[in-house]
Amino acid sequence: MEVISLFKLLETFKTVYETLNFSEAAEILFVSQPTVSAQIKQLENELETSLFSRNGKKKIIPTPQAELLYKQSLNILEEWETTKQLVVNQATFKETVKIAASLTFGMKILPELLKELLAIFPMIDFKVTLCNSLDVLNAMNKHEADLGFIEMPLQTGTLKRTTLMSDVLVAAGDPNEELWLIRESTSGVYHYTKRYFEENNITGPFLEINSNELISKLLRMGIGRSIISALETDGLHTEPLTENYERNFYLLERDAHESETIAQCARFITRWVNQKYND
Repeated sequence: MEVISLFKLLETFKTVYETLNFSEAAEILFVSQPTVSAQIKQLENELETSLFSRNGKKKIIPTPQAELLYKQSLNILEEWETTKQLVVNQATFKETVKIAASLTFGMKILPELLKELLAIFPMIDFKVTLCNSLDVLNAMNKHEADLGFIEMPLQTGTLKRTTLMSDVLVAAGDPNEELWLIRESTSGVYHYTKRYFEENNITGPFLEINSNELISKLLRMGIGRSIISALETDGLHTEPLTENYERNFYLLERDAHESETIAQCARFITRWVNQKYND
């Protein structure tokens, strides 16, 4: 007898035992009454014992063997349902990997990287948050992110910081504009913007904006100047800066990953960036 047939026969037996009526059991199981009778007969043959005796035309009485089998079948069927659910869950399980990325990396590098990650790791449910570099570090420290990308050399404590690639900063916008569009003090580019202002005795006026996208749109409208990544300068007037304004993008990860899946993602990211940008 096939195992799958055994569970089906036990389910039929359980229903007959509880209704004490073949016709009612058939209605509950959405099969014909002869099918129920045949399945009970098959189970009796397998067990080499009688499970029900008839008392009149419709009423049936469980035998002592049926009483024993009913108690055992409850446990068997419950264990089978639990096992089936575990197998299904294992087959459809998607581990979540949370990524926190600074804005420039998130808008200019991450989209193509995500395309590769989704193809290589189809059983991972990626969740992405874009924020400034300090917020990325805080998210990593609070275990709100599994992997982080930052664009300034922050002290990362127990977190592992790996240099991924370099990024060149430029002065963008109309040179005749006096207004400077600046990011908030916790952003990666602010560190370099502040240095530029100090070196060139720039005291304002300033407009603080916490969005690279909005800064880029204002620059394209001819409003203000800004220190931005060369990755974001398509169509803009730019002026090169000294080598002191070349920065790095970094990958943040924990020395002890919470899962091997996260470790595999980190290794793939490092390898992919090196092949695409550093070779």
